[in-house]
Amino acid sequence: MRKTCSILLFILVSFNVYANDSKDVTGKDTSQVISLNKNGYDNRLTHPQETLDDAEKALKLARAIGYPRGIAEAYRIKGIGEYYLNKPDSALHSYFDALAQYEKLSDERGKAKVYNNIGNLYQMVDYDKALDYLKIANRIAEKINDKQLIASLYLNIGNIYNRKNMYNNALSYYEKSYQLFTELKDPVQLVQCLQDLGVIHYFLQDYDKAKELLLDANKRAKSMDMNVNVAAINMTLTDIYLAESNFDEAEKYIKEGKTYATIINNVKDIYDYKHSAYELERRRKNYEKALDYLTDLYKTDSTGYKSNVSSKLGFLQQEQQRNEKAAEAQKRAEISTVIIWAVAVVACLLLVVVALLIGSVKRKAITNLQLQELNNEISRQKDNLDRINHHLEEIIDERTKDLQVKNKKLSEYSSYLSHQIRGPIATLKGLMNLEKEGLVDQLECINMMDKCVSEIDEKIIEMSDMLHDPGKTGF
Repeated sequence: MRKTCSILLFILVSFNVYANDSKDVTGKDTSQVISLNKNGYDNRLTHPQETLDDAEKALKLARAIGYPRGIAEAYRIKGIGEYYLNKPDSALHSYFDALAQYEKLSDERGKAKVYNNIGNLYQMVDYDKALDYLKIANRIAEKINDKQLIASLYLNIGNIYNRKNMYNNALSYYEKSYQLFTELKDPVQLVQCLQDLGVIHYFLQDYDKAKELLLDANKRAKSMDMNVNVAAINMTLTDIYLAESNFDEAEKYIKEGKTYATIINNVKDIYDYKHSAYELERRRKNYEKALDYLTDLYKTDSTGYKSNVSSKLGFLQQEQQRNEKAAEAQKRAEISTVIIWAVAVVACLLLVVVALLIGSVKRKAITNLQLQELNNEISRQKDNLDRINHHLEEIIDERTKDLQVKNKKLSEYSSYLSHQIRGPIATLKGLMNLEKEGLVDQLECINMMDKCVSEIDEKIIEMSDMLHDPGKTGF
């Protein structure tokens, strides 16, 4: 009896120790999932690739320990990272996975955050659908009185109205968002507000106010290493300085913005900065450099096209090899079937014929679709070439106009010489003839000749000023 009690006591103690150890491990793992998700979210504007990496680590760990809330948030953070890396399809898939998890948990705040993310993503393609998701999120946020989320929603709703060119509505929502984030003392979101307000004032052509807001946002974003925002802010500053023909400042922000876009590996922003550089040199009339940028842009498009075609051709080759192997295996199966069961051969042949017909139809459909995509790609490349030719024609037209203006200037100069200089010279010649014949007093002749010479000198000075004044259109 005593031995039995000792054994039972030992088992209970061992079980209690094991349970406590398991609880500690689970608690540590849960904290690690939360930490990974938080770090991923914090890095979204600085290093979005790290956001994606942290989210995938958090998702793997949360699944391993069976932590549903961690799984839901990891999917959401994963979608945010994919969004900032310009992968909208993957981001949408991750957001819907997160939404399904939060619905299972009946987590209203989590659902509202995901609806906000989905609305923010849809504003790239469908403004009305984006507004629908944002309004759903806003109703939940107001219900639970989450000011942080409400402020973010105001910012995103303002973005929708901005894209719909309803600038006054957008400005109203941005200002409400800025007021809330100021009360919440959120420096990161305040940078985003300043950036969006600056963009609105740019669209309203209030360039001074836009520069004031954007330069403030630029300074704050740099201090917090918000590389994504710096790249976007500099793009708008570049557009403003180009609109003001302040080419030196435009060049400065193009170089800086391209550097930040390269840091975050944002291919779209890098491409846009190359296009801005082309616009800058074209407006400077530095056509050789502009043509270099335009050629680089064309090569970028061509590289993407070649890569796409290469992958499609590789797919076709793999498909052909797979079909050849399948046909060979089918042939061997038919031979063995004929030897074993004569009756079964007929049935198998019928099934094979049907399968081959269905496969043939599917392959033809896939091939036609791929050919259509290739034709579309070729058409796009043709449009790019037409655009380059059009820009070259513009350059030629501008140079032709410049030559016409110079020719007109020279013609006017010739006319001026003919009508303005020849008069005083004719007077001088007449005075000299009169003086030779003694028909005029010598002193009076000298005075009159001095007057003619002064008049010729004034005309020459006036003519020189006109020739060197680019604002003069004629004499």
